[in-house]
Amino acid sequence: MSGGLDPGLFGAGAFTVRIMDLSGGNGSDPVETIKGFRTLEHANGFARRYVRDSLERCRAAGMSADAVIAAWFAYGEDAEVTGAAEGAWRSGPELRDFAERPARDGEERNWRALDPRRDEGDEDGEEE
Repeated sequence: MSGGLDPGLFGAGAFTVRIMDLSGGNGSDPVETIKGFRTLEHANGFARRYVRDSLERCRAAGMSADAVIAAWFAYGEDAEVTGAAEGAWRSGPELRDFAERPARDGEERNWRALDPRRDEGDEDGEEE
């Protein structure tokens, strides 16, 4: 295929996101595996927003960044993108920034907008 685009980034791929319970309740098994991401960008965006939302749910007023991170590791959920090797988004490099900078915009946390399961069935019968 010529044209320079990596089909793994923008083509139909077998990308999934595994939701991991950091409290250890599930051991090393995911709480949930979400399939149906059309592109790596789609899966990465979902995972990033999911982790951002999880971290914000662990935040209480006045907590230091270290305390937010500790609470997330004790009670939060991580998201792992599979099927992408080195192109997969990982929470580690962004955790400190997330903890130091509370989300200002609801869109930063809106993983539901990117959830491929919402497209599986149109429950109210309307199509756009």
